[in-house]
Amino acid sequence: MVVTEAVSAPLEEKSGAKVRREVLSVVVRFAGDSGDGIQLTGSQFTMSTALIGNDLATFPDFPAEIRAPVGTTYGVSAFQINFGARGIKTAGDEPDLLVALNPAALKVNLDAVRRGGVVVIDTGACTPRSLRKAGYEGNPLEDGTLSPYQAIEIDISQHTQEALGDFDLSQKEKLRSKNMWSLGLVYWMYGRERQPTIEWLRAKFAKRPEIAEANIAALNAGHAFGETAEMSGGFGGYSVAPADLEPGVYRTVSGSEALAWGLVTGAGLADLRMVFGSYPITPASSVLHALAGLGEFGVTAFQAEDEISAVCSAIGASYAGALGVTSSSGPGIALKTEGIGLAISAELPLIVIDTQRAGPSTGLPTKTEQSDLYQAVFGRNADSPVAVIAARSPTDCFEVAIEAVRLATKYMTPVIVLSDGYIANAAEPWRIPDVEQLTSIPVKFRTDPEGFLPFKRNEETGARDWVAAGTPGLEHRIGGIEKDEETGHISYDPANHQRMTDARIGKIAGIADDIPEQSVELGKDRGRVAVVGWGSTYGPINRAVTKLQDEGVDVSHIHLRHIWPMPRNLGDLLAGFKHVLVPEMNAGQLVTLLRDKYLIDAQGLNKVTGQPFKIAEIEAAVRGLED
Repeated sequence: MVVTEAVSAPLEEKSGAKVRREVLSVVVRFAGDSGDGIQLTGSQFTMSTALIGNDLATFPDFPAEIRAPVGTTYGVSAFQINFGARGIKTAGDEPDLLVALNPAALKVNLDAVRRGGVVVIDTGACTPRSLRKAGYEGNPLEDGTLSPYQAIEIDISQHTQEALGDFDLSQKEKLRSKNMWSLGLVYWMYGRERQPTIEWLRAKFAKRPEIAEANIAALNAGHAFGETAEMSGGFGGYSVAPADLEPGVYRTVSGSEALAWGLVTGAGLADLRMVFGSYPITPASSVLHALAGLGEFGVTAFQAEDEISAVCSAIGASYAGALGVTSSSGPGIALKTEGIGLAISAELPLIVIDTQRAGPSTGLPTKTEQSDLYQAVFGRNADSPVAVIAARSPTDCFEVAIEAVRLATKYMTPVIVLSDGYIANAAEPWRIPDVEQLTSIPVKFRTDPEGFLPFKRNEETGARDWVAAGTPGLEHRIGGIEKDEETGHISYDPANHQRMTDARIGKIAGIADDIPEQSVELGKDRGRVAVVGWGSTYGPINRAVTKLQDEGVDVSHIHLRHIWPMPRNLGDLLAGFKHVLVPEMNAGQLVTLLRDKYLIDAQGLNKVTGQPFKIAEIEAAVRGLED
């Protein structure tokens, strides 16, 4: 079995026995039809890997169709996981192992596999018809297509049916378990435990125990095949030691789950009930799903009839004295724009979660992108400033959500939190924090009518008082029409509008004094190259910069959490570098903001393929910079 030298120890020679090769990290990709249970397979492998104690990062990648046509390349679903005994920052550039359950999965994913990597292919699915549908003119099992790889050809379909021979199921029903047979084989390859998956299957199919037992039989059969079959090269699988993680209680968490828990925690720290008004949209619906199950923590989750109703319900909740939160993806955020403007004018706290996806209009609903930055910062009529912050990873979503609660309630403003499809669906180990050690978020409602003026501002923050609707003696007007700078009465006075506009802008600009100065993630604070990122580019940038630094390259990594307003020292920090490279999954939005605000010659590295950056892409861009 061929393994990358950089991550492998020498293979122990042991005559007549299978020997596991020790590796520091491995990238595995499962791929098949969208109905083959690939995402379930990947999530179960992730759970088993997390329980062993490996660090990990995942990348679910699936089509927009609920059930795309069988055997088509555009219907391929994939799940990639990078796990190891060392710190893991990304889901990996190149799979060391590809499990392809049909020719289309092989066609779409083979070029991504590391040369010399392992390819497990279901030969039973490679019929002449399925090969033609996948776009193969010949048979890749026979024409040398797989020669650069270590191919393991197994009739997974046949083995699955044989394993379920005693079950009273149709052939079609038996074949639905081939993902479990494949999972059992991969469990054997990497020494994973089957019991967590067995328990999960019995709980999942408690009302149909025969289905649970069929899947368990397939899982065990795949594992047994690995133990007993003679594979090429005397392959005995891999051994991946647990990672040296900080002591604590861990769970695997997706970005959307972490956002939900962060919002709940933030509301608790502020001693507020939370009202979450949302409307389903890919890939943001998972936030709604997560929060809908947290009613015991004081969450009211409301699925509205449309995006406008959703945002307005959240605004109404804030007016009544709760924490109003809404969420969507790019197209839905566009529909919420007028509502966000209302919250800006009424000066009420509102948290808006934008889980970005690829393309304008419907675009590529299940693919990732960072193309809503302009929309978040500027995408409203008139001068309508809001605070914008961005999460860098699934676990970072927890802290970002708490920060959004702090800013929204302290400055009486909408705060837009930028996530994306990659962060939302990906998973990684999360060390569960001690909530008792988190800093409380002080929120004070105005109850004293003495000297009350609805829009009189706090001298420090520029925010008006928060008055819960119905508070005796504090009745006042609220709405989207311009108001007098103190009384809140409707005002068309030109000078008053100037002052109110300046006040709203100044309030948001002042947040820059209430956030940390920008730090350098890796490297020096002055030098030749600064790679500046935001959001989910964190992992690939961090790994690329680490590798380049190991080679002696003068390069630093700077990553923004606070997008708008930007940290006070950011301009001076960037001015200390000869080159500023900005990788982002859009056509150059942050790089334009940096050029505009700081007049620096920042260079963009732009990618809009619907896929995350690879480490190698950023490495190559840094190497290509010319002095």
